[in-house]
Amino acid sequence: MKLLEVQDLEVKFATPEGDVVAVNKLNFSLDKGQTLGIVGESGSGKSQTAFALMGLLAKNGQISGSAKFAGQEILNLPEQQLNHIRAEQIAMIFQDPMTSLNPYMKVGVQLMEVLIKHKGMSKQEAFQHSVRMLDAVKMPEAKKRMSMYPHEFSGGMRQRVMIAMALLCQPKLLIADEPTTALDVTVQAQIMALLNELKADFDTSIIMITHDLGVVAGICDSVLVMYAGRTMEYGSVRDIFYQPTHPYTQGLLKAIPRLDTQGETLPTIPGNPPNLLRLPVGCPFQQRCGFVSEQCQQAAPELIEFAAGRQRACFHSFTNTSGSQS
Repeated sequence: MKLLEVQDLEVKFATPEGDVVAVNKLNFSLDKGQTLGIVGESGSGKSQTAFALMGLLAKNGQISGSAKFAGQEILNLPEQQLNHIRAEQIAMIFQDPMTSLNPYMKVGVQLMEVLIKHKGMSKQEAFQHSVRMLDAVKMPEAKKRMSMYPHEFSGGMRQRVMIAMALLCQPKLLIADEPTTALDVTVQAQIMALLNELKADFDTSIIMITHDLGVVAGICDSVLVMYAGRTMEYGSVRDIFYQPTHPYTQGLLKAIPRLDTQGETLPTIPGNPPNLLRLPVGCPFQQRCGFVSEQCQQAAPELIEFAAGRQRACFHSFTNTSGSQS
């Protein structure tokens, strides 16, 4: 049985200008111990997918479809049941740890609160377990850090606190929403190495939401490429990096800086993502695609499985990173 199975997930927001479909009929699954990367530009629907799974959408948001976690439907669950699952089985790391931690409470108190409330531990047990978890995320002088406030930590250390907090109850699934965005490159690498290590130590599955394909290469087993709320391409990390078959995926890969192309102009994807209130008829990527045809302008391509474990939403077939058509 799959740990997580998502079918036809749709996230819609009611606005004064009309309904905005932020996530459009998304389908994916995740096995135990595996890491799925969800990538795409800002506004592609990555974070809203995570918020929908966690029941954290804004008040004007509506969810439809299905998301089964360990066989149990988790979409639109009553708050009490959802809190239980969020506390003990699914955890989330947010983009900015400074806004996720209470600035008026010592870090130790915030960690212990999770264990006292959800695991019924005494203060002494919670303290010891929190120190052990800070040690697990390689926090220097873990015991001393328990009595410090969030502002006394660096960005990388705050992110380690958030990872420790997310893993306190040993969840089966960890959702990381752009966990390295505000960190410098060296600290990013440390956090990614840490997540890889913790994944093995705790046998935790991970959904890694990011716009950085370098992060995906280092930690993920499979990749889901999103654009305008839809899946453009899905496959293993190796397939996506070595044989991308969608023009959007190819554009993202070409835009990654490389050491062997220093001095050359970095390729970019022309234009901007579409307004979700006024999506073009047909393929949502058509206005930025160098291979657009009349067919692309008339109908949106369906997501099809064109090889074992590989899916693509494109009328054309591309077999290499140069974008040549097969």
